[in-house]
Amino acid sequence: MIQFRDMVTPVDCVMTDDTTLKEAIEIIKEKKWNLLPVTDGKMNLQGVFTRSGLYQMILDQMPLETPIKSYIKKETRTIRIDTPYHQIEELVKTSKAGTGIVLDQEGKVMGLLTKTEMVMTLLKSANTLKDQLETILMHSGVGVLMTDEQLQIIYANESFSKITGRSIDSIHSHHLNDVFPSLKIENHGHHHDETYQCILHISTYETVNHKQGKIVLFQDISEIEKMAEELQTVKKLKLTIETTLEHAYDGILMTDERNKITMVSPPMLELFNLEKTEVLHRDVDSVLPQLKLRNVFKTETAEISDFNERKGIKYIVHRIPIKKDGRVIGAIGKVMFRQLTEVSELFKRLQKAENKASFYHKQLQKSEAARFTWDHILSEYPYMEKLKKSAAKAAKGRSTVLLRGESGTGKELFAHAIHNSSARSDGKFVIVNCAAIPEDLLESEFFGYEEGAFTGAKQRGKVGKFDLANGGTLFLDEIGDMSIALQAKLLRVLQEREFYRVGGNERIKVDVRIIAATNRNLEKMVKEGEFREDLYYRLNVISLNIPPLRERVHDVEHLTHKLMIDLNSMLGTSITGISAKAKEALLQYDWPGNVRELRNVLERAMTFAEHGKVQVEDLPDYLVSKVSERAIPNISLAEDAEIGAIKKALSQSNGNKAQAARLLGISRSGLYEKLKKYQLSVLNG
Repeated sequence: MIQFRDMVTPVDCVMTDDTTLKEAIEIIKEKKWNLLPVTDGKMNLQGVFTRSGLYQMILDQMPLETPIKSYIKKETRTIRIDTPYHQIEELVKTSKAGTGIVLDQEGKVMGLLTKTEMVMTLLKSANTLKDQLETILMHSGVGVLMTDEQLQIIYANESFSKITGRSIDSIHSHHLNDVFPSLKIENHGHHHDETYQCILHISTYETVNHKQGKIVLFQDISEIEKMAEELQTVKKLKLTIETTLEHAYDGILMTDERNKITMVSPPMLELFNLEKTEVLHRDVDSVLPQLKLRNVFKTETAEISDFNERKGIKYIVHRIPIKKDGRVIGAIGKVMFRQLTEVSELFKRLQKAENKASFYHKQLQKSEAARFTWDHILSEYPYMEKLKKSAAKAAKGRSTVLLRGESGTGKELFAHAIHNSSARSDGKFVIVNCAAIPEDLLESEFFGYEEGAFTGAKQRGKVGKFDLANGGTLFLDEIGDMSIALQAKLLRVLQEREFYRVGGNERIKVDVRIIAATNRNLEKMVKEGEFREDLYYRLNVISLNIPPLRERVHDVEHLTHKLMIDLNSMLGTSITGISAKAKEALLQYDWPGNVRELRNVLERAMTFAEHGKVQVEDLPDYLVSKVSERAIPNISLAEDAEIGAIKKALSQSNGNKAQAARLLGISRSGLYEKLKKYQLSVLNG
């Protein structure tokens, strides 16, 4: 067996992060390597410097004496020299990389495994494949004959002998024209041969000498005629079934005896968001494993699945075996999901179960616990991802966090997620909406009260929110709506970590982390005397500003897809998507109510939708009217949204195109193309 060590190209030079661009070019030119391993000088791998990095330095017009440090790729795949050969062989077959770094037993760089060595490794697999191919040809019903570049016959199989009556030994090494003098070998393609009553197919192949040899295939015509008759019958049957499937209300597909999909209906493709080309002739378990159609090949009986869910749409699968002569030769999968009478009773039972689950869920929500994590904050906007990372870092500490942003942007989601990723996640998460509680009751809600503190007070008093949140987190929503008097008392608690209950004389110590949120301009309120300056600075330790939805227009489509899944489940609808015009309207709208308004609009549209997809007419009139007023001639809604996003990114980056491209999540060259397309300049940003 070939030793892995024999395939490795030794690394006899040292590259560090101080190596200059000039030195790197000289090494790559001399060694003809695609990448250079970068070490710490003691052959400990630090990263790799690739040709892509080299090209980027040149494009960035870096001087030749510039160190390559900033262009080193830190993450790279390595192979230890003691890796078993079968793992190397599997890696070579599946790896897309041109070069791999080889480490010795101590983990130090010793060499490279390049494409050349990879090709050599695959030669052995190629020989095995050759043996397998010869076995297939030997047992094939098609006669095969091959020649070299001199048209000398070098191979024929047993099927060739059966069709032509010529033995293999009698033709081997003979010239093709001597064996078949009437054969016109220059006419490639299919030919009918009267002598042997067969169809010939003549083609060429490249020999090891890079010359052209010939391959002649012989197909018995009697078998072809029989197959043609059967094929015609099958085509008629297939056309009939396909017509039925096209107009079927259910999702239906059919498989053959090998479990390969032969037919599929549009509703099935629509439900699972698949294209017909992605499904036909594929194994059903690999494309739609949730159908579990293979079961009927084992049980040989029809069966109905339990409830499943896709994009919030509940469905059940009816699995039906196709039998011939007592043997299963295929299966039919029927997906029922559109209010069919056959499953109405099942839906009723499910509804009862859901009602019970909903009741217990509401009871659970009454307890003070944070329900959301970072995964619930859905966004593809780069700034939002950066904001989530900043918030996650802030969550690890004890500092007060101030969440700022317009109504409906998701401030409460951030508060939940911060608590759940903090060291206080096991403690309680208590919410106080400062705008929803009457001012005269807000103090008792915060601090609780003692027995007999005021008329109507409970006999045993009441525990306040600070007590409840002790050891956990207190979320003060709409902090800007708190009265000046209560602001002073809140400030004392934040400073002293203690308070008095209403009507009480005992100081109560608490350990509570504060997360506050507001959609108001606190700085302006401080100037106008509506908000205490000292409390403002106490709250504004870590400030996170959540951008409105109109500034992250690409999130509209992303959020629409995610919200529709939840709403399908909540509303019991079967909406599979949204039309192009309706999508453009959503992208063009300003969304003053942000994500909350988007959810409400989708809930209304999905309730009224009648065609399986949300149409423009399903959207609220006020939204459609406002979009129509703002429509720009000759520019699509999507293009207008894209222009707005580009201008916003350029503004935030102060005209720095590289930074703007990162904010948009595209390459710098991609940004240049869009600037050229829309005739925008940095000043326009």
